[in-house]
Amino acid sequence: MVSAAGAQTSGRTDEIHALLEDVKDPEIPVLSIRNLGIIRDVSFDGDVPEVVITPTYSGCPAMNLIEAQILEVLKRAGYGEARVRTVLSPPWTTDWIDEEGRDKLRAYGIAPPETASTSKLVLFGEAPEVKCPRCASTDTEQVSEFGSTACKALYKCRSCLEPFDYFKCI
Repeated sequence: MVSAAGAQTSGRTDEIHALLEDVKDPEIPVLSIRNLGIIRDVSFDGDVPEVVITPTYSGCPAMNLIEAQILEVLKRAGYGEARVRTVLSPPWTTDWIDEEGRDKLRAYGIAPPETASTSKLVLFGEAPEVKCPRCASTDTEQVSEFGSTACKALYKCRSCLEPFDYFKCI
């Protein structure tokens, strides 16, 4: 049985998670930080919420902005005091992007990362099979290892001829 205090904390934690849906990734604004899976934990120290986040990679330039946005959203909701703590271990992985986020990437024109694989083909220079987010063809080719941001590669669909970003697996 959950105590009244436990239920209250759970309700406040759920409220924080819902509020954080409004914090978008600055590089891909259709994704929330929840979709990306960078929210690791939400807890309370008395009435002060603490949000624990993990960057998509350790040098991610967006993390300072994301932290400021988290604090602003919480302040607007009445949490004048709040903390954001960044943890690097375990490191973030593209497997943490939720299904809703993967769907949003496709709709935005970015091929979502492949899910975890034990295939070692990439070690031999073989690119993953990437579906075009527009026509779903797998007849695609990598144009450049580097796309519009460091976490994406540039691909082209041979079927519909559209260029598109592919969110690299990490």
